[in-house]
Amino acid sequence: MRILVTGGTGFTGKALVRRLHEDGHEVIALDYKEGVKTDEIRKWGAKVIIGSVTDRAVVEEAMQGVDVVHHLAAAFRELDVPSTYYHEVNIGGARIVLDAAVAAGVRRVIYCSTCGVHGNVQNPPANEDAPIAAADYYQQTKYEAEPLVHKYQQQGLKTVIVRPAAIYGPGDPERFGMIFRRVAKGSFPIFGSGKAFYHPLYIDNFVDALERVTHDGVGDGRTYLIADQEYVTIEDLVRRVAIAMDRKVRTPRLPFWPLWLAGHAFEKACKPLRITPPIFPRRVDWYRQNRAFDISRAKNEIGYDPRVGLDEGLRATARWYESEGYL
Repeated sequence: MRILVTGGTGFTGKALVRRLHEDGHEVIALDYKEGVKTDEIRKWGAKVIIGSVTDRAVVEEAMQGVDVVHHLAAAFRELDVPSTYYHEVNIGGARIVLDAAVAAGVRRVIYCSTCGVHGNVQNPPANEDAPIAAADYYQQTKYEAEPLVHKYQQQGLKTVIVRPAAIYGPGDPERFGMIFRRVAKGSFPIFGSGKAFYHPLYIDNFVDALERVTHDGVGDGRTYLIADQEYVTIEDLVRRVAIAMDRKVRTPRLPFWPLWLAGHAFEKACKPLRITPPIFPRRVDWYRQNRAFDISRAKNEIGYDPRVGLDEGLRATARWYESEGYL
């Protein structure tokens, strides 16, 4: 098939482009900027188009002759932009992609949302029908695009929505980078109890799920939480990162609320200056918000099977960080 991957030069997009190419598909990667080692994508034989999903002409050009679209592009962790930017990219961009898909006769669109739409999970593990409690611009706008996807499904376009948990793995220096770097220093402060749940998603497991819903009739019109088999507490995650790195780490306990207040203060002070604060509320909430999910629907309906376990994934990620000089 001819497959378009928006956000195709980023961490997740690049991993998906590689898998689809290895599966024998013709792949187009659309992204607003060159990613880390984008030349690798070109060497695989995929076509790279640099442009935003908010640019209708660029999207329509990329969509020509396409059978399937994986819409991964999103405004994410953009801290020095107005809130309207998230709306423009995450909702407006999704509308443009869906419009162009219909006009080009695309067979199916897979929309990548986020598990974050469920906010702090009150009764873990949460399934797809758990309350929606999006807490920031990213989560809110990713969820607000979901009804758009449903609307196009009702009008005849085959769609699937996936809500991934915390994606990590070789190829991305940022998402788990902070955890690994702190563990490498031998001390990882735990603010609060350390008992909040965290649900990782190894990149290969996520790509497995995306590959499955690429095919006709798999998951049509449905929404799926995608995560690893196991969720853990923050404290346990830090401990297992240390084991994966063959390091010892201290975990001194500190009160949570001073950090929370500092996060809000830094965000408020830095926003007018259009600079990234050293800490901010979303990062602080990592210590206290429960993220734990029931992946039964994906396992039962699309045959999702997270084959890479947490410890194996952490070891592979540690080796990559070390080989790339991030530690």
